[in-house]
Amino acid sequence: MTSPLTRSPARWCSNTASTMPSLCLELLTEENLPQAQAVRREDISEDFVDSADAIWELTQWGLEHGCLGHTFLILWEGKCVGFLLLGEAIPWETDPPEMAEEPFYRLMGFVLDNRYRGRGIGGQALDMAIARCYQDFGPRPIALGVHKDNIGAQRFYLRHGFVKTRYMEGNDYYFLRYPPRWRSENDRRSG
Repeated sequence: MTSPLTRSPARWCSNTASTMPSLCLELLTEENLPQAQAVRREDISEDFVDSADAIWELTQWGLEHGCLGHTFLILWEGKCVGFLLLGEAIPWETDPPEMAEEPFYRLMGFVLDNRYRGRGIGGQALDMAIARCYQDFGPRPIALGVHKDNIGAQRFYLRHGFVKTRYMEGNDYYFLRYPPRWRSENDRRSG
């Protein structure tokens, strides 16, 4: 379930009455890019997840071409602990056939600092990013690639409503997640 969000300029924070510290998403900019570059991710190969610099380049390309989506810094108690890009999926030849039927978002470059994993921050940040993109641009299914050897990430996405497909792009399995409206329609079609 998604928490309500509050917004300051280019920043959205969870509104929670619990004792959980505040989590915020802030749009990635040239000014705050050094914070993303400082995220500790030595244990995550760039074969698994793109670097902050690669995500910045993709963000710039998306902005120049009018693509829908956002790239966020993930802030925990005011400190940058990760980043992610959730944006309009430009079709690739390797996309699963379902992605040709309707517009999708593509989740890319989701990295959480290795000192902040296992605390629920990643799941909360993912839910907030999805809620923000759905509010700003409308709901769409989400696709992402997970390296075949990144078992931890595969488990994370399965826990967060994604389904692993048999389709691959290079060494990455495609995972798909549908908004509730799509899930019920797909259940009716297949049932």
